[in-house]
This record gives sequence, structure tokens and C-alpha cells, in this order.
Amino acid sequence: MKIVMTTLFGIEALTAAELTDLGYSRESLTVSDGQVVLDAGDLPGEIARTAAAAARLNVFLRTAERVLVQLAVFPAADFDTLFESTRALPWEDWLEPDVVFHINGYSRKSALFGISACQSLIKKAIVSRLLHARGLAPDSQLTEDPARGLIRIQFGIVADQVSIMVDTSGDGLHKRGYRPLMNEAPIRETLAAAILMVSHYRSGSGEALYDPCCGSGTIPIEAALMASQIAPGMNRRFAGEKWHLIGSRYYQEAREEAGERMVSGSAHWPDTPGQIEIFGADLDARAAELSQANAKRAGVDRLIRFRQADLLQLDLGELADWTGHSRHLVVCNPPYGNRLLDQQQAEAIYLGLGRIFLDRGQIRPDYRLSVLTPDEQFESLVNCRADKRRKLYNGMIRCTLYHYFKSRRM
Repeated sequence: MKIVMTTLFGIEALTAAELTDLGYSRESLTVSDGQVVLDAGDLPGEIARTAAAAARLNVFLRTAERVLVQLAVFPAADFDTLFESTRALPWEDWLEPDVVFHINGYSRKSALFGISACQSLIKKAIVSRLLHARGLAPDSQLTEDPARGLIRIQFGIVADQVSIMVDTSGDGLHKRGYRPLMNEAPIRETLAAAILMVSHYRSGSGEALYDPCCGSGTIPIEAALMASQIAPGMNRRFAGEKWHLIGSRYYQEAREEAGERMVSGSAHWPDTPGQIEIFGADLDARAAELSQANAKRAGVDRLIRFRQADLLQLDLGELADWTGHSRHLVVCNPPYGNRLLDQQQAEAIYLGLGRIFLDRGQIRPDYRLSVLTPDEQFESLVNCRADKRRKLYNGMIRCTLYHYFKSRRM
């Protein structure tokens, strides 16, 4: 069986790297646009291995959006083939009696492109199979009891190849559980973690992490979770816990493993405020307070300091005094012109970032800067070409992550 991890476009390689860090071989991985596939193999014990891996990946992955178990793959270029191929699958083994199941999916470059029609047909085929397997008349009503749980079945049709999968995550993996309260237009937790990874954030390096536009605190909190080795899914529930092919046992084992890693990571937690390495600020005092509350909910408030501060008034000497560090990695997701501010206000923030952190076409010594923005004129506005760029998506917004890290010391 295979496990499919969906991702935001542009960070597939990071999810693959996470999988290898968790002990899965590169040979078992296939990376394509928006997903990474892990092949669990066809040897004895396949279902148990797949169940254990799916639970573990839900708990540990920081950059994936969902974890799905692939049940079948087959060709279908017309509705009759889609129906018969779906009906031929052993749904009675995968769906317990009375369980509620929903269908959703997508189609790309295929003859079957009507999503709602495909959804309806796949549902009809599954119901037909289950009625037959349970000895019921074809015109019987299939009972669905919400108390028995909800199974989300996802189909993907690409180039007339149909993939049928079960969603083991439920809510998207960006929902860590620490941010029930948020300010407007937050960055996804999965994207924040990815940005930190590609910015080469390293805890204990002597370099402070600073987000001058922290919003609800997502970037600093994700950094603290990484620094303390807290698994992002440790404190939430997953749909797979109610699917009988996985169940709660494997998720509990994954949480126990996560707990052991967290204990190891907590040995490096700061004993005094002067040892804190992660900092955030926002012009809105309420945002700074909200960030602190979210950090406490995530269990990492000891690792972060937040404050109200105006980026445009930032003095680097004062920043060093506040953080207690001479070297800084500045990572931020400024308010976009089409999100929170008008274009003129957004450009003022970009100009401020350039004036404060850049000098004569390069980053100032002892600083590194990563800025996520959809504004294609960012480099022109700050009058400095980035040392590296990466295309990413913040939800449906196409953005560029600009990195500045090469400086010429005087």
C-alpha cells in the first residue's frame, strides 16, 4: 500500500526530507507536484505497517497538509469504467457498517473532469458494492450513523488514472491546535515551518530568530516547536483514529514516541530569560498579546518573547539589547497589499525592511533576512536583489520567499 502526503506547491522536497529524517528510505519516496508518496511495500504485514506509518506521519510531519492511504489505482476515461472499477474494490473490508463516508476529489488533464459527477458516481458505486456485500437489495437504503464516525474518501484523476484514497488526518495538518484565536489573514503553520527550514533556522546556533510582523505568532511558535522537538500533531485528534484499519493504538504509539523526543528536546530549554533565542513583535499590541497566549497554548511560551513594536522605528542596536544577541535571522510575512493593507502601506513596510536590514545592495553583517510576499516588485522597492528566491503558495496566493544572507564585512 502507499501513503500520500499532500503539500503546498513548492515545499514537496522539504516534506520528503522530513520523511527521510523519520527513517524512511529515499527509494520508497516519489515526489511530484503537491504531493509525496511513500510506498509501504507489498510484503506480509503491509496493512499494519501502513497503519503505523500513517499515524506516525500525522503526528510528526511539520510541512505536509494531509496524510492519505491509497486504496487503489486504476485507469478510467469514461463514467462506466469509473463506476465498475470503483464497485469492484473490497469496500466491505474498508468501511464498517453504518459509518458515514464523504467523497471529494479533483481531476487534471483527464476526460473525466466534472468533479460533482465523479463524486456522485463514486458514492453510488461504493453504496452498490456495500449493499451487495451485506446481502441487501439493490434499492435498499444504506444506513449511515454519525456516531459511528466519518470517513473521508478522496479521489484524484490525473491523465485518466484514478487514485482512491482515505484521508487519515481529518482537519488539515496545519491545524496544530494552538491557534483557536488569530488575527486576520494568518500564515499557515505548515508554510511557516517550511520557511524556517529553507531559511536554515538552527536552534542553539547563537543566532536569534526575530519576526517583526508576528501577527498571531505562527513563525516564532513553529520555530519553538522545532527547537524543543515537540511534534506538531502531538496534541490533536485525527480522522484515522476512528477508522478501524488504523484505530487509536498506532496514534497512541506515535504520541508516546513524540513524548520521548520532547523530553529530550526540553533538556535544551532556556533556564533564564537571557537564554531565549526566539522573538516576535507586532505594531498591534493585541497581536503581541495573542501571540503570547498562543505560545502558552502550544507549550512553548518559555522559549519566546513577544512585544509591541513598530518595524519602521526599529533600531538595530536596541534590537540587539532586547534580544541579547549580536546575530539575527529575521523571518517575516508582512501584511500583503491584497490582504490587510493598501498597496502604499505595504510598500512602506518593504521600504522599511530594506532601509533597516539592507545596505548598499546586500544584507548587513550579522543578519540574515527571509521575506514572504506576493509583490513581484519587492526587490525593486528595496533596491537589492535577493541572494535566493523560492516560489511558494500561502493558501491560494502565489508568493515569493526572498532570502538575503550574503554580506561583506567591513
